[in-house]
Amino acid sequence: MSLHIRQKKNSSGTISIQIIDRVHRKYKVIETIACVKNDLDLQIYLDVANKRLEELRQQMYPTLFDENKNEELIFIELGNNDLIPIGDELIYGKLFERLGCSSVDLDCKRLQMFKNLVVSRLLYPGSKLYLIDYLEYFKKESVDKNAIYRFLDTLYEENLKLQIEKCVFDHTYAKMNQTIAFTFYDVTTLYFESESEDDLRRIGFSKEGKLARPQIQLGLFTTLQGYPLSFEVYEGNKYEGHTLVDVLKKFQNKFQLKNKPVVVADRGMLNNNNLVYLENNGYKYILAAKIKNISNDLKEQISNLIFLNDGVTHTLKFNKDIPYTDENDNKQSININQRLVLSYSTARAKKDKHNRDKALEKKKKKIEFSKSITKKDLKLSYYAKYLNIDDHKCDITFNINNQKVDNDSKLDGIKGFITNDFTLTPSEIIEHYNNQYAVEQAFRISKTDLKIRPIYHRLETRIKAHILISFVSYSIYKEFDSKLKENNIKFKFSQKLLRDIIKHMFALRTNGKLVYLKFDEIQQQVYNAIKNS
Repeated sequence: MSLHIRQKKNSSGTISIQIIDRVHRKYKVIETIACVKNDLDLQIYLDVANKRLEELRQQMYPTLFDENKNEELIFIELGNNDLIPIGDELIYGKLFERLGCSSVDLDCKRLQMFKNLVVSRLLYPGSKLYLIDYLEYFKKESVDKNAIYRFLDTLYEENLKLQIEKCVFDHTYAKMNQTIAFTFYDVTTLYFESESEDDLRRIGFSKEGKLARPQIQLGLFTTLQGYPLSFEVYEGNKYEGHTLVDVLKKFQNKFQLKNKPVVVADRGMLNNNNLVYLENNGYKYILAAKIKNISNDLKEQISNLIFLNDGVTHTLKFNKDIPYTDENDNKQSININQRLVLSYSTARAKKDKHNRDKALEKKKKKIEFSKSITKKDLKLSYYAKYLNIDDHKCDITFNINNQKVDNDSKLDGIKGFITNDFTLTPSEIIEHYNNQYAVEQAFRISKTDLKIRPIYHRLETRIKAHILISFVSYSIYKEFDSKLKENNIKFKFSQKLLRDIIKHMFALRTNGKLVYLKFDEIQQQVYNAIKNS
């Protein structure tokens, strides 16, 4: 039973105010309250009807269970089929539209498919085939799995990818007040369950420890706050340092920024060709430096500096001739003015010493006890640089170079940053680099909350479409989080539980329309944050 008030227009022009009920999919008039001719009477008798409705509900729906009475439970004729989940559309669907993704060049059917795939990754991350079950059970919509695969095969077409990516970029750009001062770039690996390789899925260095699994690489640009800007997909065995130039070229071609942002990246991007490209194309950069791999001259200068306390910084300015290979494969050289900003941490110093001592102990044991030790075995390790190797005829001997160990120990606890920006203070440079966690957080969220991997697809078109869907889903995730913060809404529980709460936002299907069920306090807060923004 589902009592509610109905306003029925009569042929005479009057309006009958009735309390009706839905029984066996038919509507039954329980009581007629009045028949009115004007708006004033209508409002008066609607108030009367609401009071009468409450009386009837108390009479017809007694307490389901009373400990003091030996009565059976009473159930109303309202089933799960009458309840429709609306949280997906009401919250994440609304944000999908706010991003501008509804304007991409897709027909209504394919656009709805795209939207469903994006939203389902937020609420029900996992296999795309799960979307079929979800739509059929909750939405009474039938979708063929082959239709999903056919759609994925066309989604990553360059024109579509650019449209979708531009929607996300424009939204982020507006959120940043048309100013993107810093971009943060990093690369992660995404593995596959399959063991077979192809041109894209290749076995390479895995950041996830999946050494024998084919993988792809995902290069991602974000803002300081972690809002996504752009991405590219690369072969799994590609050296991550060789992706930066390609991403930057495509990024600039897509969005034509007048004021180029400062590029912040980790030490994997610190190679000569990258530095030369950044310099020649007007980019400022902040890159983590490999302190223990820098020139002996700089090492000597650093060893003469005094680092007593945490937070102490020093700056070294220098000119450097950097050899590189141009586009025609010709060897060239360019002189670059750079700053090396140095910071010190006692905790980092203890860790550096601990790692070195542990590695040296293993080397000493190998030298002392191993009869099959080879140069190759020892040189595979970073710490092999501490070894002297004497190769006289067939007799190979090894010993620890204590001078190298001592020189290295002078650099314990020191972290360096290479930059060509001479306007920022050392503290600002360090702070901006430390914000690199924004892109790392984006990868973490994508892998855990959105379950972007493992990837089950085999075809390249579907793999890239999967990444594009996840990219948009992450954009909505960040926008959702932003709206909660803007409205000062904080929860102590996890994002997973919050998603479950959104899943339980329902509407009642009645008389061909959807009527929202009353939200609980948390649901109302979330709804208001999205609705009022």
